[in-house]
Amino acid sequence: MTLQERNKQLVLEAFDAAFNRKETDALERFWSPNYIQHSTTIPPGREGLKKAIASRPPEFHYEHGLIVSEGDFVMVHGRFSNIGEPRAIIVVNILRIENGLLAEHWDVIEKEVTKEESKSGLPMFKDYFANS
Repeated sequence: MTLQERNKQLVLEAFDAAFNRKETDALERFWSPNYIQHSTTIPPGREGLKKAIASRPPEFHYEHGLIVSEGDFVMVHGRFSNIGEPRAIIVVNILRIENGLLAEHWDVIEKEVTKEESKSGLPMFKDYFANS
């Protein structure tokens, strides 16, 4: 398995464990103790992420789409639903991997609009991205 494949697998497993399976030790297993968070919505570090996850409803869910990896970086296009707001959000998460852990994170977030609301008539998140 290449470094890029391992890094993509790490990100998908970490996100599934933390956001979908709600495993209480997921952050300690997958995120660096020195985790750096570049986000306008999530406080710094693992504690900030832990608080953000805890503030979401139990139905909170993540599904990934297109995922790419280059060196120590992984970008994944995904959808967070049941977030406690009227609309899901579409997010491109950019992560830096260090020593087999998620070490740094940036994101680009947009509220999901329906196919009918989209100027192009296309959905924001497609099933064909899944497992790419």
